[in-house]
Amino acid sequence: MNFLKKNLLIQIIIAIGLGSVLGNYLPEEIGRVFSTFNSIFGDFLGFAIPLIIIGLIVPAIGNIGKNAGRLLLITTAIAYGSTLFAGLISYGVSISTFPNLLNTGEMSQVQEATRTLKPYFSIEMPPLFDVMSALIISFVLGIGISKNNLQYLEGVFNDFQKVIMALINKAIIPFLPLFIFGIFLNMTYNGQVFVVLDTFIKIIGVIFILHIFVLVFQYVIAGIIGKQNPFKLMKNMLPAYFTALGTQSSAATIPVTLKQTLANNVDPKIAGFTIPLCATIHLSGSTLKIVACAIALMLVQGEVIEFGEMIGFICMLGVAMVAAPGVPGGAIMASLGVLSSILGFNTEQQSLMIALYIAMDSFGTACNVMGDGAIAIIVNRIGQNKVAAS
Repeated sequence: MNFLKKNLLIQIIIAIGLGSVLGNYLPEEIGRVFSTFNSIFGDFLGFAIPLIIIGLIVPAIGNIGKNAGRLLLITTAIAYGSTLFAGLISYGVSISTFPNLLNTGEMSQVQEATRTLKPYFSIEMPPLFDVMSALIISFVLGIGISKNNLQYLEGVFNDFQKVIMALINKAIIPFLPLFIFGIFLNMTYNGQVFVVLDTFIKIIGVIFILHIFVLVFQYVIAGIIGKQNPFKLMKNMLPAYFTALGTQSSAATIPVTLKQTLANNVDPKIAGFTIPLCATIHLSGSTLKIVACAIALMLVQGEVIEFGEMIGFICMLGVAMVAAPGVPGGAIMASLGVLSSILGFNTEQQSLMIALYIAMDSFGTACNVMGDGAIAIIVNRIGQNKVAAS
């Protein structure tokens, strides 16, 4: 029972399974009870998203700039470039393969001719400000804190981050399985569930292959720059990869990642600041998953995917990933604002994104952690060249 309470993935799998079955048997009156919960929780999630953005992004940007130096800027630029590369590769592969792989537009056709479970009542919870305003406020405050060394304001937002993390861990994450159960209950009731489950299975296969490609590419680049065998470097990092599979957290894997990075002949001082920093700002595997899942959901719902809009989404997602806390599922929580503001995802679409993301959270985290080791090798080489030049 304790294992079930602590394992969000298992809870979500059970919720999806029960919702997919019980939607065929539960009376409409009972189904509407769960629909009422979903309506209230969905409004609460919409209210919380701008607060989550500010609570995570402001301290993240403020803390990164606190000890700014040339290597720090270089590391941040490489991490952001790696995240963008993963997102763009994911976009290219997804837009090329998913239209043929998925039943595009089928969900929207099902929705037009089917019934739905209506809530008994709803409670409106308008957010204090919209998502884009929250993003702009976060960037202004975060940069201002980092540049002006505003310790008091930094402390205030660090405390606010604790409040937001408590909100996520105590008031959002525990109720997500029930929320997802309600979504799949309704989708079974109106005939959409098989389209969604078919989409889940196909997406997971494509994303796993993409992870492998991105990791090999990162280590080939690192091997060329560091003048080492890339596959030997990858082999040395495998303990960190498998540890991340278990912890689902880049932060929790830092001790193992650091140890294996040192085994790849990275200077201890370089590794000591690169690995913890990248555990916060480098989420190429997470970005890859989010982009692929977003495209898949848009396709099955018959939405038009515009190139310029997706490029803007990927660029903003790379920035939002800086705010992803070192906890399981942190990246998808940090991305909800960008999904809403740029792609127009509603609370139901965001919940499906959460379910898809968490189903593959272990592999995304493992990809992030392995990529941290590659960045450390590149930064180590750059640092050696600067020392030699001086």
